[in-house]
Amino acid sequence: MKHILITGSTDGIGKLLALRLAKEGHFIAIHGRSDVKLAATIKEIKEQSNNENILGFLADFSDLNSVKKMAAEVAEKMPIIDVLVNNAGVLMANGKSTSTDIRFLVNYFAPYILTNGLLSNIKASAAPRIVNLSSAAQTSINIQALGGKTGLGANEAYAQSKLALTMWSFYLAEQEPSITVVAVNPGSLLNTKMANEAYGQHWSPAEKGVDILYDLSMTDLAQTGQYFDNDKGSYAPAHSDGYSTEKINELITLTKTLVSD
Repeated sequence: MKHILITGSTDGIGKLLALRLAKEGHFIAIHGRSDVKLAATIKEIKEQSNNENILGFLADFSDLNSVKKMAAEVAEKMPIIDVLVNNAGVLMANGKSTSTDIRFLVNYFAPYILTNGLLSNIKASAAPRIVNLSSAAQTSINIQALGGKTGLGANEAYAQSKLALTMWSFYLAEQEPSITVVAVNPGSLLNTKMANEAYGQHWSPAEKGVDILYDLSMTDLAQTGQYFDNDKGSYAPAHSDGYSTEKINELITLTKTLVSD
């Protein structure tokens, strides 16, 4: 039995992955930002999987203090984390406006903070893994925008946030050789709420994304420090900035400054 935490798992491929792993008898922790939806999802997964080992954590990933609070709660309740799937993401944003674009907050800063807050728990596993949900959309990062000094359009901010996540994945894989860290594009325009809200259409079933996340989480397909492009069905090069030590160091240095207390 593995102890697995999946963020953004009250719907979409995160929820489907949680259910599949719960049915195999693993200890599953899910995350959501609505307590009502979180409670309903826990109940549904328990009933469908006949597995009572389902935990839920509540956090709004656009609020980094909420992410820090969740990290502390997870650290206390899950002394060992075998697999962390940083699945939560946002493209179209409604509601509150902050100086930093919500896509940077949810897609990059939140997983960065959560993962770093859980590193000792992850390293307590005999064979720890981190799977970071990237995207085929990857664009060079505007450091001014990352720091909240200038605005971006939704698609541009999304693509930059996903490249930031990928660059940090490569960095983390080097910093933590005992952890298998892999970035993945689960597939473009899967049949999920996010794609349908943004584009009103989809190209592939959600199960395509669930299958690759399962394989990277549970099988020997995972290769640390690599990017798996599920549109191609194989490992592939990420954006060229992901292989620039200078650009990665610039990103990480600014990130540490922005997320420090």
